[in-house]
Amino acid sequence: MTSLDNAVETSSEPHVAHNYHPLPVNIARGEGAWVTDVEGKRYLDLLAAYSAVNFGHRHPAIVAALTEQLGRVALTSRAFMSDRLEPFAAALAALAGKDMVLPMNTGAEAVETGIKVARAWGYRVKGIADGRARIVVAAGNFHGRTTTIISFSDDESARAGFGPYTPGFDVVPYGDADAVAAAITDDTAAVLIEPIQGEGGVIIPPEGYLRRIREICDERNVLFIADEIQSGLGRVGETFACDREGVVPDLYLLGKALGGGILAVSAVVGDSDVLRVIRPGEHGSTFGGNPLAAAVGLRVVEMLESGEFQERARALGAHLDAALEPLIGNGVTAVRIAGLWAGVDIDPAKGTGREIAEKLLDRGVLVKDTHGQTIRIAPPLVIRATELDWAVEQLRVVLAS
Repeated sequence: MTSLDNAVETSSEPHVAHNYHPLPVNIARGEGAWVTDVEGKRYLDLLAAYSAVNFGHRHPAIVAALTEQLGRVALTSRAFMSDRLEPFAAALAALAGKDMVLPMNTGAEAVETGIKVARAWGYRVKGIADGRARIVVAAGNFHGRTTTIISFSDDESARAGFGPYTPGFDVVPYGDADAVAAAITDDTAAVLIEPIQGEGGVIIPPEGYLRRIREICDERNVLFIADEIQSGLGRVGETFACDREGVVPDLYLLGKALGGGILAVSAVVGDSDVLRVIRPGEHGSTFGGNPLAAAVGLRVVEMLESGEFQERARALGAHLDAALEPLIGNGVTAVRIAGLWAGVDIDPAKGTGREIAEKLLDRGVLVKDTHGQTIRIAPPLVIRATELDWAVEQLRVVLAS
């Protein structure tokens, strides 16, 4: 038996491909910020499915929209129009201050769509010679795991062994606007970045970075594409992370929270002079923009319009920051926080991020490690301050043990 065979053989999910290494908890139910396993033990969810569950598990308003639409029609394909798609697209475009929405399903599909749109714009509007369009991206990025996306990733666990790789990308250091400017040529169609790198450990770029990227793209006639799949829709205390610097990209890539923690819903949002480069038949999806997804997405947009969740993320994030600060130097080496989203670097003397996550699991707290020593904290925005305090106390106890 090979080591790969053994990994599957010893898994508690022997019929599931071993593409994840989940924590040993088997979740059966969820409500708000809490989940319950098959044995009835409750856990405070501080991951929120990487921001997909921003509004909590089974939020009543989102469940109501889903249930109502299920009683009407769930799927038509885009071969026909549905009465839910235009209201959803109009509301989402207005939320982003844009003209149009190209709906898809998963976050990776949104990124792939953004890449196709950027290349088409480069050829049909900017005048780049066919086959020569390039896109500038940042080191340490995480935009998904399709073959095109991993071609410009430096995460070997996602990349190694899956070549040949797709050409057309120039990788520069994250947070270095001068490097972006230097990488742009006449063949550059777009700059694609995460305003905050989530998978990288909640890496926040220097103040002014996004503004400078916007200026560079304007000066060089290049599209600015912001991957807000994890950072957008309330997570950082603003509707979009770009709002932190008052910046509006040419294209927003959205997903995760757009599905309300219930469905896979994603979208590329931009102005008509960019999105109209895609012609009928050139791009699509059977499920993209389906009536069920559109009904749920519309409800999510309506919930964000009041600003309530953005304000909760700001206030609770400040509360979490104050609670985590005493741990620095006491098992934690650094904390990076934006809204209700924190990257917490664990002192190697206390164990790896995975080991700390497993110990927190035993104490009823769910977090996930990344890049060895970092744990991410991204709870549903409906969590209470007292629940955050309890979770940080569990972390303090684990680090002190």
